[in-house]
Amino acid sequence: MEVRKVLATDAALELIERLKEKYGPLMFHQSGGCCDGSSPMCYREGEFMLGDQDVRLGEIGGAGFYMSRAQYEYWKYTQLIIDVVPGRGGMFSLEGPEGQRFLTRSRVFTEAELKELQL
Repeated sequence: MEVRKVLATDAALELIERLKEKYGPLMFHQSGGCCDGSSPMCYREGEFMLGDQDVRLGEIGGAGFYMSRAQYEYWKYTQLIIDVVPGRGGMFSLEGPEGQRFLTRSRVFTEAELKELQL
């Protein structure tokens, strides 16, 4: 079984599909703090400008998922699990009007998973 650095719950995948129907292709960037705290931010694909210091962790629901390299250094030993909870999302994230917000949960990779990831 392939070890994935990021995955999404069924509820998150359902919300992603609804957002794709409204907005087209999507992308995610894990916010590192500031205005919206540390939450996964959902944008139209290409709307958030990625830089050399951004790392692609994988995809969820067909949408690329990124975070800054500096933040990744702290999180690289954990699997990110994107979920949905009731509430208002980040002010720039597309799920804001939906009455739900994306939330990052995490778990530490096992020794076997770390070997497969070659971290």
